[in-house]
Amino acid sequence: MTDQDVLDSLIAAEQDERRRLALFLHDGPVQQLSGIALMLDGAVHSLASGRLEEAREILETALAQHRATIRELRDLSFALEPVVLRDHGFGAALRALCEQSARAHGIEFELDLEGASTLGTTASIALYTILRELLEQAVRRGPPHTVELTLEEAGDGGLRASMVDDADPERRRRSLEGIEERVRQLHGTLEIRSAEGGTEVLVTLPAHTARR
Repeated sequence: MTDQDVLDSLIAAEQDERRRLALFLHDGPVQQLSGIALMLDGAVHSLASGRLEEAREILETALAQHRATIRELRDLSFALEPVVLRDHGFGAALRALCEQSARAHGIEFELDLEGASTLGTTASIALYTILRELLEQAVRRGPPHTVELTLEEAGDGGLRASMVDDADPERRRRSLEGIEERVRQLHGTLEIRSAEGGTEVLVTLPAHTARR
């Protein structure tokens, strides 16, 4: 792959991410906030007409929707730049991500993150993004009942990250291209193989990038 090919792939991946984010904001929080505004208009009209009970019910519904929208935006903020990754490191950030997915989708996680302590700052951010995207894909395909995440040192001093899930094994090639590009940027390899009860995605990073 030439430097221009790599650059074109990076630009395409960034554009896809912007489109995904714009679509999420438009179809999610923006529409919800518009609905809340309409409900508040209705509440004001009910108050002006003396229908106090009706106004109260509308306001309660609007408040519940407002809280749900705040949760969605908070989750988005966490996904874009988790504060825990910056302040407490890779292991804590990945555990927080798994706890969030467990609450949202009822997934049972088995974590073995012993190798996380060897990760450098740049590699931590990149690998967190890779594993987060793989988890999001598993949720879209399933969601899975169980996910096993293992980080261990590779024989050459590098790092091996394994994610096994029991969701539907069907994967679209397009959905993996962005992840493969991220792995290549770290001079690593990505492998998908069958595992007992599901499929395994294996990401291996060499020592000189895992510790960067």
